[in-house]
Amino acid sequence: MKKEELIRITGLKKIYQVGTQEVCALNGVSLAINQNEYVAIMGPSGSGKSTLMNILGCLDTPSAGNYVLNGTDVSRMNDNALAEVRNKEIGFVFQSFNLLPRYSALDNVGLPLIYAGIPKTERYQRAQNALQNVDLLNRMSHKPNELSGGQRQRVAVARALVNTPSIILADEPTGNLDSKTSIDIMNLFEDIYAKGNTIIVVTHEEDIALHARRIIRLRDGLIESDEENRHPVKG
Repeated sequence: MKKEELIRITGLKKIYQVGTQEVCALNGVSLAINQNEYVAIMGPSGSGKSTLMNILGCLDTPSAGNYVLNGTDVSRMNDNALAEVRNKEIGFVFQSFNLLPRYSALDNVGLPLIYAGIPKTERYQRAQNALQNVDLLNRMSHKPNELSGGQRQRVAVARALVNTPSIILADEPTGNLDSKTSIDIMNLFEDIYAKGNTIIVVTHEEDIALHARRIIRLRDGLIESDEENRHPVKG
């Protein structure tokens, strides 16, 4: 069965004004990602991978080129329209977890549902289901400072999943974790991928990228290589 195209970017450019100089972070990038792909985006510092992630995540817009996400051209949307697309289509997992310190795990997971206008009872039910999916239901009343780093990242993953988004976009998701916990989180991503989700991981770590089924490498604002990973790491 042919998988449907989820992302198509064409001739993507991003130019930043730094003082009197123009810096070209992306210089005409084109690629497509289908539903239920597991993709790693790699590249050294300054390669453009963070800029590409911000555009894919609808956190920024390109200077030129097009970005079609799930059939909608989001390239020229204003901030409010982009925020709506983000909340509906994209679940974010960040290196620093980005959890609210005074909120319980359950409330942190339910946050995207508040923005989506979901009633409280349904919100809590869906948040509990998401925590159960990451084996953390027994910690739902705990605040972030009462959880380990790995548990905090699991809460962040549950929050990313709670809206059933089209894409899980993970930025250096194991950057603040030790080796054993990193493996646990990558195993969790494997489970999420197996359930039919699309995962895009932005990382500079080769061993993390090797979990993906496809690895895109950027250099100097261009795609250097885009290859299938025939032997992904599992477990």
